[in-house]
Amino acid sequence: MPDRAFVRPRSLAEQAAEQIRHRIVNGDFQLGEALSETALASELGVSKTPIREAFLRLKTEGLVDVQPQRGTFVFQIDHDEARVLSDFRDVLEIAALRQTMRENAPGLARLLKPIISEMKTVLARKDTRRYRALDDQFHRRLIDYCGNAYLSEAYATIAFRIQALRNRLSQDPRLNAKSLQEHQALVRLIERGATSEAVGVLRRHIARTPKDYAKTLVACCKK
Repeated sequence: MPDRAFVRPRSLAEQAAEQIRHRIVNGDFQLGEALSETALASELGVSKTPIREAFLRLKTEGLVDVQPQRGTFVFQIDHDEARVLSDFRDVLEIAALRQTMRENAPGLARLLKPIISEMKTVLARKDTRRYRALDDQFHRRLIDYCGNAYLSEAYATIAFRIQALRNRLSQDPRLNAKSLQEHQALVRLIERGATSEAVGVLRRHIARTPKDYAKTLVACCKK
């Protein structure tokens, strides 16, 4: 008989973490919102134990804040924290881009072009949910394609927080249009092998996030 790879079934805690993570990242839960063990256990059809374990997993991903004697809350982030997160993201993505530009820029361009094409299509039909997913996919591919496992692992520690912020910003069609233009420009420069220019575009693109988030916070406070 042929060998079969053993696939470990996912635990209830892993399944619960996936469901809660999805809701946090997609904005179903508000930043800073209290999460009820009882309510989530009832919704997901499990006991409180897997929910508690899920919270601990999500804490390591920076998505929840577990406060003893108070409860568990969706993470919050102010402008200064968003800037620090952006700075760390800059270090990782720029390093990945530089490495790939040295080794196989045409390959990365070929990988990113179909994503750009679909981003343009879904943005035209105002499918912001799909656009957000493609935006996330674009940057993860940029990181992973360089083949540096340490960069990929470091990026994984902040990826869900980045996606959560990105999803909350992408409700503004002007920001989405600007985002698409920057992604298109970046791919053209990668294809040309223009390293310095590509780094500049990516750096400005990343630096916009905390600025746009600050504007969003101000707008929310005025409502």
